[in-house]
This record gives sequence, structure tokens and C-alpha cells, in this order.
Amino acid sequence: MAEQTSSSIVIDASPAAVMDVIADFPAYPEWAKGVKEASVRAEGARGRAKEVFFALDVAPIKDEYTLAYTWNGDRDVSWTLAEGKMLRALDGAYVLRDLGNGSTEVTYRLALDVSIPLIGMIKRKGEKILIDTALKGLKQRVESLAG
Repeated sequence: MAEQTSSSIVIDASPAAVMDVIADFPAYPEWAKGVKEASVRAEGARGRAKEVFFALDVAPIKDEYTLAYTWNGDRDVSWTLAEGKMLRALDGAYVLRDLGNGSTEVTYRLALDVSIPLIGMIKRKGEKILIDTALKGLKQRVESLAG
């Protein structure tokens, strides 16, 4: 992965419960801000998605793209951009760490590149906003399902 931004959050649920929500792509429009559509295009091992199409509309990015996923059990999942219009690169990962008390630390790493030129500082700020929004949405979704 190129230059990337990362952030972490603690979720009151097991790694398996967190990964189940991450892997449930058709539900993303219900909780992931800006995701208008998420549909599995190809399945991989254990029924988890290998390729997923997304329609995203979160200012300033409005795009349709497909991500290719690699799963490592309930420990981590990474993705790369397979196809996009405005995006030239979208590489990321969720890394889960079991805290042993019924909670999971989730670290989200993201590196993106768009076809329009952006100053590095602005791009990093955009990545940070995307990451923080995604982590908060993920925490709220997992904990609401667990509760």
C-alpha cells in the first residue's frame, strides 16, 4: 500500500461479530454513509465476497467502483481497486484484534488516489474523514446488532 491513513476504534463485540458486519455488503447502504449501493459480484472462499461493486456519493467523491477482497479469517480483510471511474486507487484494510474482554480493536487503513489532482494534505484529510465515518458507522451497526 502507498501512503496511507489509519485509525482505530474499540467495538463491544467479538471479532467474528465485527467481521460478519464487514462482510455483509448488501447492508452497507443501511449504515455506511455515502454508500448508495453495494453488491457482491464474485464470491470467494467460505461464502465471503471476492469482488464487490459500490456506488458512492459522499462529497467530494461520487463514483462507481469495484473492489477486490482478500480475507484472513476474522483477523483482517484487505482490498484493492479492481475498477473505478474517478478513483485511480483505493487500497485498504480492516485489522481486528481481540481484546479478550468481549471487545475488538478495529484498525482501518486506507490509501486512495483520485483522477483529479489533490494536494497530499487534502487527500490525507479526506482519507481521515472517510475512515472516522466508517469506523463510527461500523461500531454503531455492530453494537446495535449485538445489543
